[in-house]
Amino acid sequence: MADKIKKGTLVRAIREKLENSLEATASDTRFPSYLFDSDGEIVDIRGDYAFVKFSVPTPNIWFRLDQLELKS
Repeated sequence: MADKIKKGTLVRAIREKLENSLEATASDTRFPSYLFDSDGEIVDIRGDYAFVKFSVPTPNIWFRLDQLELKS
């Protein structure tokens, strides 16, 4: 899937992969529902990570590419 993700692609976070990740253990695990229920847009990609912007007024977030799914 990583080859299909590029800037401007619409994605959603995958709950199971995010909740059980190393990143989740390092921060608050009460993830807001918009991460899983709304679409985010890829703003930047660096290595195995994508910077995602959501339409809600919150800061952009870095996700590992395997924690994202393409909007269907």
